[in-house]
Amino acid sequence: MIYFYLGGARSGKSRLAEQQTLSLSSSPFYIATAQALDEEMQARIAMHQAQRDPRFQSLEAPLALSETIKARQNQHQAILVDCLTLWLSNQLYQNPDQWPDVRRRFLDQLKQTRCDVVLVSNEVGQGIVPMGKETRRFVDEAGWLHQDIAAMADQSFFIIAGKKITLGELP
Repeated sequence: MIYFYLGGARSGKSRLAEQQTLSLSSSPFYIATAQALDEEMQARIAMHQAQRDPRFQSLEAPLALSETIKARQNQHQAILVDCLTLWLSNQLYQNPDQWPDVRRRFLDQLKQTRCDVVLVSNEVGQGIVPMGKETRRFVDEAGWLHQDIAAMADQSFFIIAGKKITLGELP
């Protein structure tokens, strides 16, 4: 099954996704996509690592997300990916022209994965339209990626103020 947790910064999405993953497996795998490029990000990563349940086996995979899921799917009952928007940002910064192929491979890998996957991502498209070309592309690509994942996910949730809202089709 695929579970999708979407929300703003500090909404509680990571905590709830971790709880979901631990309910699915006693030996889950955690794929972190952040890169510690400055002191503030180093501190954020350290905080997440310190708060993470010790039952998680963890790996930093800022770019090779599809490959990491493929390599770990037979070893774990559940994989948590936190977070897709950081992964997207890494991809657009390092390989902007390759993004369409990377995105397609990732979505294909999700369809083929034989274990439960819990995906975490930031909702970034509810604010004003950004002024810069690269930032507008990031917001657009995140929105399209989120739509595709929500369409294939078995369960999708929007997280706000630590509360989970189940997303579904409107009548």
